[in-house]
Amino acid sequence: MSDQGGKGSPKSSSLGPYEEAMEALSSLITRRTRADDSNVGDQFSLLYDYLKMLDLEEPIANMKIIHVAGTKGKGSTCTFTESILRNCGFRTGLFTSPHLIDIRERFRLDGMEICEEKFLAYFWWCYDRLKEKTDDNIPMPTYFRFLALVAFKIFAAEQVDVAIMEVGLGGKYDATNVVQSPIVCGITSLGYDHMEILGNTLGEIAGEKAGIFKNRIPAFTVPQPDEAMHVLEEKASLLNVPLQVVTPLDAKLLNGLRLGLEGEHQYLNAGLAIALCFTWLKRTGHVGDIYMEQTDTLPEQFVKGLTSASLQGRAQIVPDQHIKSERSNELVFFLDGAHSPESMEVCARWFSLAIKEYNPDQTLFHQQLNNSKLSHEVVKSTYHGERGSQRKSTPILLFNCLTVRDPQLLLPRLMKTCADHGVYFKKALFVPSLSVFNKVGPQAFTPTDSKVDLSWQFSLQRVWENLMQGSKGRSTDIVSEELKDDMEMSASNCEHSTVFSSLPLAIKWLRDRVQQNQSVRFQVLVTGSLHLVGDVLNLVKK
Repeated sequence: MSDQGGKGSPKSSSLGPYEEAMEALSSLITRRTRADDSNVGDQFSLLYDYLKMLDLEEPIANMKIIHVAGTKGKGSTCTFTESILRNCGFRTGLFTSPHLIDIRERFRLDGMEICEEKFLAYFWWCYDRLKEKTDDNIPMPTYFRFLALVAFKIFAAEQVDVAIMEVGLGGKYDATNVVQSPIVCGITSLGYDHMEILGNTLGEIAGEKAGIFKNRIPAFTVPQPDEAMHVLEEKASLLNVPLQVVTPLDAKLLNGLRLGLEGEHQYLNAGLAIALCFTWLKRTGHVGDIYMEQTDTLPEQFVKGLTSASLQGRAQIVPDQHIKSERSNELVFFLDGAHSPESMEVCARWFSLAIKEYNPDQTLFHQQLNNSKLSHEVVKSTYHGERGSQRKSTPILLFNCLTVRDPQLLLPRLMKTCADHGVYFKKALFVPSLSVFNKVGPQAFTPTDSKVDLSWQFSLQRVWENLMQGSKGRSTDIVSEELKDDMEMSASNCEHSTVFSSLPLAIKWLRDRVQQNQSVRFQVLVTGSLHLVGDVLNLVKK
């Protein structure tokens, strides 16, 4: 790959090689809204032109692919699947979206995100060839399509044994769906998401996802609402697809260990991952390598894969590393990228239990860079600080969501589930997204405009204030004294919530509060958007 030098790259002496690639990638982002006709299949055939230009048709045909679509749980299912097969000894490739901090998170080899050097080599190899061969009739691919093409190139060149491909959006017209003959397909839980593109009924959404079914290729799904299941079964029978419904994993099969990903719903995703892996092993002739015929036990490689899986930005606990004091738990971020009503409820349950379990008087959370992802390892500490035990727990919500989501569906679920567990937010903070929609990479974080449009954040704040006024009982008791002062940094301060014009301001405000109130421990739930979670991780981990 000697021609990786970036002939087609936008030349800019001030940019490093990685920034230059991100600049080129940003040029492929077409428009902000994801709801327009260019997302749908009238131009899908262009993808086959791109495959020809990149000589990827044969490599993809020879790849042993697991293809996964769905509304919720795609990322988790793919993560479990990758972890299981890696622990079975196979070289794995995993393509997922979105990324939280760095675009390279989307491309994993043997569980690790691809290194910068390899990424740049494959990136320019694809970019320059396409730049050279595209024209007015066949324009450059759009952002996500280009990333999917790069993924196929990486997995082909790196000769992975298995490529696990997560659908970006929908199924039928998704860029990953150029795969003609996967080994097995999976469809995770279906619900309402991206309705502006995929249709407004569960049946229409199911039809879109079933677009990944291929003639006679086995497929698995989880229990679905009747309307969705009916459509999946119909599409499957048209293509002679043996479609099976899996049951959640029985926790007893993990020999007393816990799944690597938190939350009750993960047992369903794990059940799907197990079925996908068993089928992949059978259909690729590896069935003899791993004894799998007993249903009452799981092979040890499967148990290891399921219990060691990790996913950044889902049920993740990160103490703020900015505050230097003898105790590092005065400001702790609880991050979860939930953005649908159902996942909001799961997230609220997790947060309510996690803040009770997370007892800093006995536990120090040591951050370990594991697989280039943060995971937390609980280490019992002999230190029982008097000061620590006196701190008052103060739950705070830090929230944003895309304008295509409905906060009237998200926020009440969140508030009610927390209240059911006795958790009441003392303050909700609403912030705009930090990463710019049409930029990727480090420069996406440079604030370009001091006059940010906060109208969406103000409407989120109104929803929250109305909920707070309407909810009776403890949740409206009092606004904590320690949160009343010093609001000049905010764009709009109400009794129960504040809008900040930027995320760094909100985090600065939290850090200032902690420094000024030695009696308080802030437990901040960051949710509503994976973009927000990524932005917070980016700021807090520096």
